[in-house]
Amino acid sequence: MATQAPNPGGDPAQSVRTENATGDVKLCLLDGFQLTRSGHPLLVSPTGQRLLAFLALSERAVSRVYVAGTLWPDMPEERSSANLRSTLWRLPRPSPPLVEASPQSLRLGQSVEVDVHEALDAARRALHGQGTDEEETIDACRFGDLLSDWYDDWILVERERLRQLRLHALEVICERLTGAGKFGQAVDAGLAAVSTEPLRESAQRVLIKVHLAEGNQVQALRQYQSYRRQLRNELGLEPSEQMEQLVRHLRT
Repeated sequence: MATQAPNPGGDPAQSVRTENATGDVKLCLLDGFQLTRSGHPLLVSPTGQRLLAFLALSERAVSRVYVAGTLWPDMPEERSSANLRSTLWRLPRPSPPLVEASPQSLRLGQSVEVDVHEALDAARRALHGQGTDEEETIDACRFGDLLSDWYDDWILVERERLRQLRLHALEVICERLTGAGKFGQAVDAGLAAVSTEPLRESAQRVLIKVHLAEGNQVQALRQYQSYRRQLRNELGLEPSEQMEQLVRHLRT
């Protein structure tokens, strides 16, 4: 049963309201929104979901005015601030709290696990060559799009940033494994990059390089031809000179 402490001053966001049950809280933003405590879903309103997602992606304390202006951009400041206070009040209140609030700023509770943070860490480790288990690193970078059915401007920017970081990480892993002669794992990483963005030439090139390094010239040529057809059909473009040089000896 929830308990509520009095709040002199009237700001409901500063009220202390906790639930007796505790447990690990995880916020999932990849492919869709889900908030769980000890594996059990917590119900959150649509505006509450956007608030938690915004704070999670900020990865730091942000001012209340900035949060309100971003989430309710078409409203006057007084109205957007009131909406923010109401949204905070309606959030589930496990202990520790989901949101750490001060009169000036907000941040996601530091005890909340966020799948995006884990994905970012895996991709950054891969880019810096810090992964010790290649298969585990590839799997960690094979994550879905950020909140794929949301279309807020701030989400679109973050979604593309995460997508590009994932693709670069997979390409770097593919090249590193090719150089180490681990061709099976290199192909896995290359295919993961290509399946994410089939028209991305840099991903296609690293995959073709794996086939060439392994001596699979026919497979390399098939990959090139498939990419070339798709690029022509969808965009009316031709592969770059860099790609042509890679496979020129096969085509002749």
